[in-house]
Amino acid sequence: MSNLLSPALTSEDFLYFLWQFRYFRHIGLRTTQGERIRVVHPGFRNPDSGPDFTNARIVLGEVEWVGTVEAHIRASDWLVHRHQYDPAYDNVILHIVWENATLPIRRRDGSVIPTLCLSDYTDPSLLLRYRSLIDGTGLIPCAGRLSQVEPLRRMSMFDKVLFERLARKAAEAEAVYRSSDSDWEETAYRLMAQAFGFQINAEPFAQLTRLVPLKFLLKHRDQPFQMEALLFGTAGLLSGEPTDDYEITLLREYRFLAAKYRLTEKRLPGHLWKWSRLRPANFPTLRLAQFVALLAGRGSFFSLLMETDAPTLLRHLQAAPSAYWQTHYRFGPPSARVSSTLGETAARSLIINAVIPLLIAYSCQKGLPAYRDRAVALLEELPAEQNRITALWSALHVPLASAFDSQAALELYTSYCCPKKCLSCQIGLEMVK
Repeated sequence: MSNLLSPALTSEDFLYFLWQFRYFRHIGLRTTQGERIRVVHPGFRNPDSGPDFTNARIVLGEVEWVGTVEAHIRASDWLVHRHQYDPAYDNVILHIVWENATLPIRRRDGSVIPTLCLSDYTDPSLLLRYRSLIDGTGLIPCAGRLSQVEPLRRMSMFDKVLFERLARKAAEAEAVYRSSDSDWEETAYRLMAQAFGFQINAEPFAQLTRLVPLKFLLKHRDQPFQMEALLFGTAGLLSGEPTDDYEITLLREYRFLAAKYRLTEKRLPGHLWKWSRLRPANFPTLRLAQFVALLAGRGSFFSLLMETDAPTLLRHLQAAPSAYWQTHYRFGPPSARVSSTLGETAARSLIINAVIPLLIAYSCQKGLPAYRDRAVALLEELPAEQNRITALWSALHVPLASAFDSQAALELYTSYCCPKKCLSCQIGLEMVK
């Protein structure tokens, strides 16, 4: 059966699938050394370093063995990976392979490890179905047969990946919390700033808030002009040759505040900010002005994000910036028409990318599940996002009714479909089985 090996089988995923779900012929099962073998339990997949399965139970001849199992496409990969020198592999009781080698595989002490060549006991149609997924050229490998999968199984996978996504974003938010001296107010400020960068300018926004802590801005919360001066100046967005009176006044105020807070030498280089191929409504200058409008006059910024209902929070996020930015996208001559406030779609994006991770991280850190439930409720309340990836799923008639669904669709696509981890996906598993 080794002739079934193809470029589609370049990782051990298919072997993991066969072994974990026992999708091989058990009658007459023998090791390559000719010894009868019975699988009592395949063990548990090991997500860390070391052998691939732990706590496996097999019977060789008349003796039951308990230990670890290692999988390789080729038996010789044991030597390639130098497992024969690694004590972590001394407890391997079975080596499962797709292509066998005549040379016996041994442990560090020289003892031979029993080898099971699964290609000799596998239905070729399983590999063909696996190949049809992995070798497909579509952006979603299972697109052609997705309609054959029960909706309940698809929904179960969407739920799974959504919570994987939330866990990852919460871990990222918790990392910001740790780097913010365990201050939730500062954490909320940094997360929201990064979200205001809308991916393309997320990094300079993040760097800016690390240079200008929230406590500096709160001292000027009733003076939005001073907040703008401090942020625009530190951001490197005030040029040495101002283009109009407003920029001249901001620059003068910035120099005073930068000296006061010892920020003169901490200014970002202006070239970090991206402008090309952006609509004027996404220019970093206007986004920064909108961010100031959100912060101005606030008491606890953290409480605003954590306790406010979705409609009210959307209104706060769409606060109008100062008068200058209602006629300008950047410094210089005014524009004829300016969309000065955040659109509702952008405001919803801030809730998804800043507020939701903050709620989940706080829930985990404090052991308060009510905040996790609030995060999920917000996702279910917000409409589904509309973008290139969600359009792929909609074209396959997958219903995306809320942001809960669209976030799950994004995660499934990026973490499973793109790397073609079909055998780690309940939908793909169903198609192969």
